[in-house]
Amino acid sequence: MPPRAAHPGTATPPGAGPRTDPAAEPYPPGQRRTGSGEPPGAASDAAPGAPPGDPLDGIAGWAPATTPAGRFRLVPVRLDHDLSLLTRWMNEPAVAAFWELAGPPSVTAAHLRAQLDGDGRSVPCLGVLGGTPMSYFEIYRADLDPLARHYPAWPHDTGVHLLIGGGADRGRGLGTTLLRAVADLVLDHRPRCTRVLAEPDLRNTPSVAAFLGAGFRFDAEVDLPDKRAALMIRERALSHLL
Repeated sequence: MPPRAAHPGTATPPGAGPRTDPAAEPYPPGQRRTGSGEPPGAASDAAPGAPPGDPLDGIAGWAPATTPAGRFRLVPVRLDHDLSLLTRWMNEPAVAAFWELAGPPSVTAAHLRAQLDGDGRSVPCLGVLGGTPMSYFEIYRADLDPLARHYPAWPHDTGVHLLIGGGADRGRGLGTTLLRAVADLVLDHRPRCTRVLAEPDLRNTPSVAAFLGAGFRFDAEVDLPDKRAALMIRERALSHLL
């Protein structure tokens, strides 16, 4: 689920504190740094072909992934095209319990616009499997998000939020398959990123289990403004072991 008091995007929600200007102070106080300004193992340049200045290196152009469940692709959300589908998913009880976005389309639209109208540090995407939209992802710069106030962030840390849309797709291991694929896509297309992160609610045990199955490790319990989260990390340096 997304951090309720630290939604990625340009607008900082009430109670999250003032938004840091990334041009003036790119990383929050206390963040871990290396002498070069990049974490160990990071490349110094953006991915070839990525739009200049794009905080997430051009998700719209990322290649699809081949998974045991079929061909998978991240497709950035188009509000006019995808709002009805996403509103339906947000009103599913299993989703609403953690995302807390149940209600009319305007509720989901406001959540999406906070990202779509932002500076590109968070991108809402449909997860399309075998040509069918069946999941929703938010890929965001964790090091530029209010989340970074709650853990020792590294430059270019990339966060992931996930929901599986229809009930028929839940409970059969697809979450693990898709999280593994998305983490691979992030690391393949973001050479400066050395870690993919998530912060599911500790109460959401199926979500925590899916991240563990996808090669993430449990790092710590983190007290966020509206939840106690499990900080999950997948590291580039250990990818060869997965």
